[in-house]
Amino acid sequence: MPRRPRVILPNVPQHIIQRGNNRQACFYADEDYLSYLEWLKEYAEKTGCKIHAYVLMTNHVHLLVTAEKAEAVGAMMKALGQRYVQYINKMYKRTGTLWEGRYKSCPTQAETYLLACQRYIELNPVRANMVNHPAEYRWSSYAANAQGFKSEHADSDIIQPHGLYKALGMDAASRQAAYRELFRYQLDIDLVDEIRKATNGNYALGNALFVQQIEDALGRRVTAGKAGRPKIAV
Repeated sequence: MPRRPRVILPNVPQHIIQRGNNRQACFYADEDYLSYLEWLKEYAEKTGCKIHAYVLMTNHVHLLVTAEKAEAVGAMMKALGQRYVQYINKMYKRTGTLWEGRYKSCPTQAETYLLACQRYIELNPVRANMVNHPAEYRWSSYAANAQGFKSEHADSDIIQPHGLYKALGMDAASRQAAYRELFRYQLDIDLVDEIRKATNGNYALGNALFVQQIEDALGRRVTAGKAGRPKIAV
């Protein structure tokens, strides 16, 4: 079966998941997380990608990215993935692939889903029962978005807030307070499932109008089809 083409448009946020091959670990020590973040910043800047949110889990990565050019996201992920695999193979004297094929992604309607997607990403360690609150997890963008803290790594101010995040308040302190308020409750389980299905299926994440606009721009379907064989005209 041929691979589904990616659904990528300029200036439309993309939720990205990249998993370790066979769900194996991608990060083994603090230095690995720090190296990944350093190169994420480097290649995001080189390709013109803006990182709004991220979380580095033990065996996979989530990113929320907006780029001015459709090809920029793929260029960033390719360069970042190759650099990190080379580092891991050299550091741990291993060979072969690290990642599970292509990364997964979906275009995300900013007005309806962007902040929900940021929460989805930063709440991953909570859903995985690794911590009780996202502030307790070191390797995510929660500290930057909710508390104004930069990454631990020197010179790694990775996060570039989306306009909808900036609209949460008149200044940094008020935006961070409003953002923290969003985390008082867990995401609705149906919303979590919707984000997962869209990302894993490479489908558009948004309302009917958003989906129609993307389908018109690309000239193809960007939602899941109905199960079963197509009806035969008679």
